[in-house]
Amino acid sequence: MSDLDAVAAVEAECFPAAEAATKAQFRERLRAYGNHFLLLFDGDALVGFIDGMVTEARDLSDEMYGDASLHREDGPWQMIFGLNTIPARRREGLAARLMEAFLAEARQEGRLGAVLTCKARLVPYYAKFGFVDEGVSGSTHGGVVWHQMRLTF
Repeated sequence: MSDLDAVAAVEAECFPAAEAATKAQFRERLRAYGNHFLLLFDGDALVGFIDGMVTEARDLSDEMYGDASLHREDGPWQMIFGLNTIPARRREGLAARLMEAFLAEARQEGRLGAVLTCKARLVPYYAKFGFVDEGVSGSTHGGVVWHQMRLTF
């Protein structure tokens, strides 16, 4: 919880306002599933993070972004809500380090796999980690078209 302000600031720097989670949403997420956040620091500065809830649901829904109570620690699917790297530190492999560590934790916890949504231009990036594009998602989060991608372990 001590990193709440930094997490909210990085999110605001990485996503347009319509897509970014608010500080209040992060507060609830940290309370409900703070153990499903990985933060990457350079000294005292937060330069990136990844987060997401665990659930029984196979598909990522818009409802999950705003309702942290949907988290089920014993669920089989690790959802990924955001992979954030501040713009000044992009293209250094930091996002890949976060993703690989997050997926390793999900495997170690016995999850069936991980699910995320992304814009069409990022489908090839996530495919490098083994995610498979399942097509356009039902999500209308932020008024954007999203592709749902799944990695089954």
